[in-house]
Amino acid sequence: MSQRIEKVNELLKHEISQLLLKEVDFSNILVTITNVDTSKDLRQAKIKLTVIPLEKGEDVLKIIKRNIFQLQQKLNKKLHMKPLPRIRFEIDQTEVKAQRIEEILHKMKKG
Repeated sequence: MSQRIEKVNELLKHEISQLLLKEVDFSNILVTITNVDTSKDLRQAKIKLTVIPLEKGEDVLKIIKRNIFQLQQKLNKKLHMKPLPRIRFEIDQTEVKAQRIEEILHKMKKG
């Protein structure tokens, strides 16, 4: 990954974190950006989120989907770069997978 893409990823992570904190009400749900993956042509950015409690992940995506236009517009005004990536959100499954592995290992120890 190029240094420019890495810098864009970090910038987007910071700015989108601030926007989510200030602009979106998740009411008693903790949402954290774990990773930003911007395409090489800077046209798309995939934002991965962790959600606590885990079962609220779909609710968080629905809330973000309702606010995506507003979030993209505010991001466009804050950042002075061309092109500005179009943001897309998804739930980071790493935590879920790790939890499942731990459950399997725990069962194997017992059995």
